[in-house]
Amino acid sequence: MERGDVEPGGSRPVVVRVPVEPVEAAVEADAVDAAARAGDVVVRGPLFGVAAQSAGDGPRWRVVIAVTAGCPQQARDSLNSRLWFRAKDDAHDRAERRTLLAAVARLESERVDELTVAGTRYRVVRAEEYAAAGPGGIEEPRPTDPEPPVPDWSRGAKGPEVDDGLVLDPDAPLTPSQALERLALRGLCYTGSRFPDDVRADARQALDSHPEVLLLPPTFTVVEQSASSWKPLSGPHPSAHAARKSLDFALTWMWPRMRGHIPDDADLHTDARTITANGPSAPELAAYAEAADALRAGRVNRLKFQHSVYQIARTRRLLRWNPDGPEGPRPSDTNTQDPTHIHPTLHEDGHILPED
Repeated sequence: MERGDVEPGGSRPVVVRVPVEPVEAAVEADAVDAAARAGDVVVRGPLFGVAAQSAGDGPRWRVVIAVTAGCPQQARDSLNSRLWFRAKDDAHDRAERRTLLAAVARLESERVDELTVAGTRYRVVRAEEYAAAGPGGIEEPRPTDPEPPVPDWSRGAKGPEVDDGLVLDPDAPLTPSQALERLALRGLCYTGSRFPDDVRADARQALDSHPEVLLLPPTFTVVEQSASSWKPLSGPHPSAHAARKSLDFALTWMWPRMRGHIPDDADLHTDARTITANGPSAPELAAYAEAADALRAGRVNRLKFQHSVYQIARTRRLLRWNPDGPEGPRPSDTNTQDPTHIHPTLHEDGHILPED
């Protein structure tokens, strides 16, 4: 069977390779240990992004909008912006710009989940976000997950984004642990009574319409522990350190302002750490700074603060697949907003038209 062939019944063969490089072998051993510790899979719900496929890509799709949006319309709006800026800045001639602006016009008025623009297919794709859980709770970052040698806590520092350059290749060889996880999750489906009937029906239908699964790279989310569950606070982030930075920002800047410990008219660079460093301050503000300092003391993945427990959770995303590619939004997926006019009107000659 050649690469890209599909077995009868719609299943693709899984090619398994044994890691030989020392680093990759360590990552594989870490994954095996994590699988032994985990007893359950905790499903949060769907995330959405946009993938593209051009001539010559074969069965592969490229992620062009990270699969992190909370509803399909957010992904459509991001595609709208991507095509609008391409028309404004990168179109080679009027004909190309006209084609791009026609796609933008559709995205402004319709809930379009797939369209072809200048020879490229764009599809809004859907992934389930989940995490492993065991006796110790939800999974934390693994020892072999990438970490910066010297953590940079400055707010202006930029690193890789989620799904940067990600190619979805259903025929890519897998390590043994990746193959086992993928096979084990093929049957993942909403079954609990807390899910509406249409959500459960769509989930069952997806098992038949998109029987294969692809696992996206891990992400990291800040979660807060409640009496019986974990509530996501920020994320997904591309690395554990990026998640810690978001918690550090909440502790030193966002929460003190939301709770009235820093006045609304304070300078944007003012935070709990700078105030306490310059002299005595309110005990409440000092507590925020102390918690942030504890977070920066090392690769801290769990922090207790003000009767709450915050954790860096290692989150995963599963994307369903069939011979035509990745699954799109389901009829029962909800949209928090309608399509709308996002950017100024652009003429086909490249000039922005004045608004009425």
